[in-house]
Amino acid sequence: MRYHHSGKIPQKRHTVFKSEDDKFHYEQLFGTEGFHGISSLLYHIHRPTQIRSISEPKDVTPKIAVDKNVTPRMFKGANVTAEDDFLDSRKILMLNNDLKMGLAKPRKSTEYFYKNAECDELLFVHEGSGTMKTFVGNLEFSVGDYLIVPRGTIYQMEFNTEENVFLIVESHSPIYTPKRYRNEFGQLLEHSPFCERDIITPTFVEPIDEKGDFLIKVKKENQIWDFVYATHPFDVVGWDGYFYPFKFNIKNFEPITGRIHQPPPIHQTFEAHNFVVCSFVARMYDYHPQAIPAPYNHSNIDSDEVLFYTEGDFMSRNHIDLMDFTLHPGGIVHGPHPGAMERSIGKKFTEEFAVMVDPFRPFKITEEAMKVEDPTYKTSWLESEDHSLKDRSQE
Repeated sequence: MRYHHSGKIPQKRHTVFKSEDDKFHYEQLFGTEGFHGISSLLYHIHRPTQIRSISEPKDVTPKIAVDKNVTPRMFKGANVTAEDDFLDSRKILMLNNDLKMGLAKPRKSTEYFYKNAECDELLFVHEGSGTMKTFVGNLEFSVGDYLIVPRGTIYQMEFNTEENVFLIVESHSPIYTPKRYRNEFGQLLEHSPFCERDIITPTFVEPIDEKGDFLIKVKKENQIWDFVYATHPFDVVGWDGYFYPFKFNIKNFEPITGRIHQPPPIHQTFEAHNFVVCSFVARMYDYHPQAIPAPYNHSNIDSDEVLFYTEGDFMSRNHIDLMDFTLHPGGIVHGPHPGAMERSIGKKFTEEFAVMVDPFRPFKITEEAMKVEDPTYKTSWLESEDHSLKDRSQE
């Protein structure tokens, strides 16, 4: 992350800071990992601690259907149920102790405020547009945007239509850009597939000075509490630091290509503790005269591999629809479907877009995922003519 500041801030931190009418502003340190991780300083019109009430919690613990999985699986995201409410729409499909992953199809904007007090959030916009309003400014979003929301961020979602689809990742560790693409000062290097210009920070909005009853839904340890505060949470007159939400569009990822097939780490976009996020984007295929653009078979021994298909036609898979998830568990060999390798030879370019999440500890499968599973996927590599997923070009 890079240093950013917006609005009015004092010349020196932790010093008296008053408004023009001689009223105190109230400083808040906003950061992670104690006082060691990156942080920002926010300056409020009112004390950000004025709690009126806290409700009994609502339990949102995902229900596990498969605790230990070695089966390749496909989940049909198009069949995930849409909900009016932003939080109710979140359907967790896979999880481990490091992250939760799923799909959300909210129809209505949020009147309440929301804070994940435990996890950083990655929201990838598959469909829809709108504005994420936060206490440090607004982020307008549209298809292809990654929204990276640090834990503790208070925000609202305003949608332009009722057709919205988000890939959701909740991470128990901070989500950063890959360390190997940054120098010792944190600057993205020349060979990084994106640079700071591609990272969009919140647009500052004038603070809201209001008293009343303001509902903030707070999530922690799979529980959601309704906190009612006495002042509007978007009363920040200014802030500065390294810790803030931002957006990055997948189409600003510049692909790394080679004469022969390049391994998945070249697609890496973000990292956290025990998992990475990669972006497969439109790109030139390998240009050795005898190159095979389709990926080679691999065992992926140390991590599961999940792909979410968001745009285009993924050349290594047969019969993939947009919004599908494929899960290839660690230690089990997987590779192109029958015919995919042969079809790829001689191809020069692809228009595919997909998000890949590789956890370094196995995923558990939830009941929500099993509701939308295609049970035929695990045998879809068979070359038998009578298999239900045989190449439709032969039907």
